[in-house]
Amino acid sequence: MLDVGVTATATWSPGRRSVSVTAEVPGPLPISTAVAEHLLCVRPGHLEVHLQHRLPVGQGFGSSAAGALSTGLAVAAALGLPRSKAVEVAHLADLYGGGGLGGVAAALGGGLEVRVRAGIPPWGRVERRAVDAHLLVATLGAPIPSPRVLGDRRLSARFEAAEALLTELGARPSWERFWDVAERFTDRVGLADRVLRDALRGLRRRRARAAQAMFGRSLFALLPPGPREGEVRRWLAGRATGLWELPVASRGARRLPTLRGP
Repeated sequence: MLDVGVTATATWSPGRRSVSVTAEVPGPLPISTAVAEHLLCVRPGHLEVHLQHRLPVGQGFGSSAAGALSTGLAVAAALGLPRSKAVEVAHLADLYGGGGLGGVAAALGGGLEVRVRAGIPPWGRVERRAVDAHLLVATLGAPIPSPRVLGDRRLSARFEAAEALLTELGARPSWERFWDVAERFTDRVGLADRVLRDALRGLRRRRARAAQAMFGRSLFALLPPGPREGEVRRWLAGRATGLWELPVASRGARRLPTLRGP
């Protein structure tokens, strides 16, 4: 999991029941709004939530899950609700709202995630390995809406055919094996367009590890050690529409300290 995501702030005040969810990104926020509305049923009043996204939405970086979970945690803190309730509501909203395939479970912790059993705790089970590394994350085109991909039966069949690779990783999880599986999964599913395929091949030729972020016109890469690191970074910067160098997270979603005025 990357050490950036979505930050949410929530304020509640007594009065007529209403919900306002805003963000600096364009477009509606149906999944985060659903989380806020559901939690507000416990303590009706006026609820305002604001989201700040550190990575582009719709590029396979788990923005919907991160938005749902950060909204849930912020609202729960404002309403005095338990963290477990926030996590449960966020997970269901993201799953059934077409955001992804259970990204909330991934965002609960850091490092390398291996999902042994689907779902959030205590029903699901995730094993994690600490990872000390920085990744290059790049976009190379317009976003791909997750609902469109998840609703495509032909693509679903490809994902199912490649599922054995994920089982292979789960049986013997390691950082090196993760990259082997990620690259093979990317190639077998074949969701990348020509521009993204060319970038992935170019990075691999330069001895970087690179795979597509599902589901986006985007990639994540591990730079080769040594003098070629700078060369690869410059090569990708000349092709990407957006480029970030980010650490792998050591912790998952959490409540941040409240900022106080002077």
